[in-house]
Amino acid sequence: MKKHNFNAGPSILPKITLENTAKAILDFNGSGMSIAEISHRTKDFEAVLNEAVATFKEVLSIPDGYSVLFLGGGASLQFLMLPMNILNKKAAYIDSGAWANKAIKEAKFVGEVVVVASSKEANYSYYPKNFTVPEDADYLHITTNNTIFGTQIHEDLDVKIPLVADASSDILSRPMDVSKYAIIYGGAQKNIAPAGVAFVIIRNDILGKVQRNIPSILNYQLQIENDSMYNTPPCICIYAALQTLKWVKENGGVVEMQKRNKEKASMLYAEIDRSKIFKGTAKAEDRSIMNVCWVMEEQYVALEKEFLDFATAKGMVGIKGHRSVGGFRASLYNALPKESVVALVECMQEFEKLKA
Repeated sequence: MKKHNFNAGPSILPKITLENTAKAILDFNGSGMSIAEISHRTKDFEAVLNEAVATFKEVLSIPDGYSVLFLGGGASLQFLMLPMNILNKKAAYIDSGAWANKAIKEAKFVGEVVVVASSKEANYSYYPKNFTVPEDADYLHITTNNTIFGTQIHEDLDVKIPLVADASSDILSRPMDVSKYAIIYGGAQKNIAPAGVAFVIIRNDILGKVQRNIPSILNYQLQIENDSMYNTPPCICIYAALQTLKWVKENGGVVEMQKRNKEKASMLYAEIDRSKIFKGTAKAEDRSIMNVCWVMEEQYVALEKEFLDFATAKGMVGIKGHRSVGGFRASLYNALPKESVVALVECMQEFEKLKA
């Protein structure tokens, strides 16, 4: 039976990424050694890292004056590392979901944090709007996609202070005007690579302005000067990231990814809106094209486990909703084929015919 992988992360990756990485784990570049056991200082691995950086810059149209880092620790480490490097007096944050909330918590260890808008009172069912950004803040932090609650900001904001973004779960899913951001960062385990590496896109002139001493391992400037290799980088994950970046490039780039993702999301949301037994949880205008969340209509809530079991038996993997929302969640990352969404829709329709 074919499995349809809707996991929120770690999540589905392109088949070519898995195949090439598996080969490199057994024999990297015909060296007779694994990518897992060679030195990161070899010319062969340095070529992998350099190509990954160059391809990232190409597919996302990253302008001159920006650096790209691949670091350990995931996005959660960046919640602290980012303010350590650029929070001088105070920072502004938008509280749009659980991960934004965690970023706020970590930034408070470094300095003053102002939450300029929040949708927490509505269980993060919409993306906050109509907020005022304090012009004396060092930066505004946003989380572009809300993995747990299924909301997303669909545009690049125009603000008068440096804009930074956690784009963990929608990076490479759509074009971004990188020039509008001072920093874009994220964990790679949604659209890029296996868990274990974070990407950081940094406008170089944002650095060097804080008054504090920054620990070496947390210092962006030091990491840039050492080409992401101040300490041993996650080599396997970076190799996998390169394979995915090449796959995106060869499949029409982020413009084509956005087209495919919108089509997949539209199919699933149309079924949720049509259904008698299911309903969406996110405000329609803020619905994520990466993470689709839905629940049972009130009169059918008792059937939740039965549907989950039914869908699992049909090959649907990872559709149980996060405990904060309940119900169901389907993550539609770049590598998820349209046929998986078709299969999920058919599964939902079949269950409804049996129960409604």
